[in-house]
Amino acid sequence: AGEYIVGVTPDPSAITVNLHHSLIKLPDNNYQTRAFHPFSGFWPKQYADYATAIDQPLVQRIIPRHRLNKKFPNAKSSEALEPIIYYLDPGVPEPMRSALIEGASWWNQAFEAIGYRNAFQVKVLPADADPMDARYNVIQWVHRATRGWSYGSTITDPRTGEIIKGHVTLGSLRVRQDYLIALGLTSPFNSTNTDTTAMKAMALARIRQLAAHEVGHTLGIAHNFSASANNRASVMDYPHPYIDIVNGKLDLSNAYTTGIGEWDKHVIAYGYSDFSGSINNQESEQQVLEQLIVDAKGKGLQHLSDEDARPGSAANTQSNLWDNGSSPAEELIRVLKVREIALKNFGVNSLPHGSPLSELEQVLVPIYNFHRYQVKAAAKLIAGINYHYELREEKPIDGISAVSGAKQYQAINALIGTLQPKVLTLPEHIIKLIPPKAYGYNRDREHFTSNTGISFDPVSAAEASAKHTLTALLNPERLARLHQQSVIDKNIPTPSVLIDTLINSTIKSDAANNLGQLSQQRVNQQVVEHLLSLWHGKNTVAELRADVYFNLLNLSDWLSENSKKRHQKRPHFTQYLFLKMRIDYSLNNSEPFMPASTLELPPGSPI
Repeated sequence: AGEYIVGVTPDPSAITVNLHHSLIKLPDNNYQTRAFHPFSGFWPKQYADYATAIDQPLVQRIIPRHRLNKKFPNAKSSEALEPIIYYLDPGVPEPMRSALIEGASWWNQAFEAIGYRNAFQVKVLPADADPMDARYNVIQWVHRATRGWSYGSTITDPRTGEIIKGHVTLGSLRVRQDYLIALGLTSPFNSTNTDTTAMKAMALARIRQLAAHEVGHTLGIAHNFSASANNRASVMDYPHPYIDIVNGKLDLSNAYTTGIGEWDKHVIAYGYSDFSGSINNQESEQQVLEQLIVDAKGKGLQHLSDEDARPGSAANTQSNLWDNGSSPAEELIRVLKVREIALKNFGVNSLPHGSPLSELEQVLVPIYNFHRYQVKAAAKLIAGINYHYELREEKPIDGISAVSGAKQYQAINALIGTLQPKVLTLPEHIIKLIPPKAYGYNRDREHFTSNTGISFDPVSAAEASAKHTLTALLNPERLARLHQQSVIDKNIPTPSVLIDTLINSTIKSDAANNLGQLSQQRVNQQVVEHLLSLWHGKNTVAELRADVYFNLLNLSDWLSENSKKRHQKRPHFTQYLFLKMRIDYSLNNSEPFMPASTLELPPGSPI
């Protein structure tokens, strides 16, 4: 009975665990497997077939999908022999219940597009049904101690990939996070009778999309993290709320899209089209599937999944989590403007009446860090490469291409912009409003880390944000790739140029005013720590290590000279002495002078 149990049960010493067994009769042999294609949009189910001929692939790949066939295969539109039905947990309260039913039902749009009528349905789970029963595809509403990920999982026939049961698990606190973000963006509580309809609408719009997303996984569909750069073409992306600026005010109405996207319709067409009425052999079915791929690419649809989006060193600029737009650097600049407006208006009106002022910090966290995901997207422009999933015969092989030098410089400047004191330093009117936690209220993981005891610590919040940017900017694999690109194309910046630009814009810049000086010092500390991490990193390639060494030597000399200049533009002379000592020790020894900061942002995902 550890802390996780204590957080969700009245009495952690008395817990009931229900285990449900479903004994399933094996499906008949009438199900037809369908070949996997990287651009199909489905998960791959693979197995090794040692009976294949030597000139055929050993590993066979098929897609997972529900069994679905038309009653009248030759009809343009027909009902299904057996529709796909999903059952919603009856414990979901309104208005979330209606939102989840609506969002999950969006998939019927895609099935209608391939000639099915009412083939995908969403109903409320019968009172006598067990959600764990394999006969029911279920959307389950789960309570947790903190907001957590939602999941779409399946039980499949391992012989064929046929989906026997789809099971969606939705965390009930997700909707509250989007509502919290909407409140922080708009600060609406200027009266006791404030109407928060627009903020609730944004949260419910996200819940609809979340239901569609997770149900999509249980239909066999993989993530498409390039959809946000492709006119928001899929619910299988991780969407960040798109906030418009209208006449200087923030508009939530376009935060999330409605309905299934064009990409989603392509995926359903690939996986669930019924060819039995017009195609009689496997070869001709494959030809039709190949044409679907050609048609999708002809429409300009894009598809990149987890491996191309999640690693910190990922390179494709169109595949990102929680981002928007086709130009990541330009969107970062726009998002910073949204953030600036939200922070300018942030204050007592961000809290409903009856709330302790100390609760402002929790509302502030996602607004102060509103740009966190777009930072990662913009960083992928640096040493970024353009590529797509394609088979040998689908188009002439022209290889991958690097992002242009101009776009890479634009990204560097945009990212360095997030390290400036004017961006990182909170307005004084916000700092004065946030007291230590009121009695009866506690700090948790959703708050900023404080190094000032029980009081709110805006400088450490700035440091965590700076560390987030620098971790993305100075990723060692990214910089190794940048070195290779800059040798091939002289218009692309070298790692040394990037590091020099970074140092000039942070450590060597003139001092900021007031609290901005402390934010600036924390940024300086983080710049040096990240450069030293590259120097000590076991996986830092030799040519990058040489560049880092050169820049650190030059920086040490500059710090030595400027630590003597105790005038208005150089008030950080004591820090200069300390940073020089850290650099010199690290260059002369096989270990850093002191451990790097462990400060992290409060959790962002999931939203």
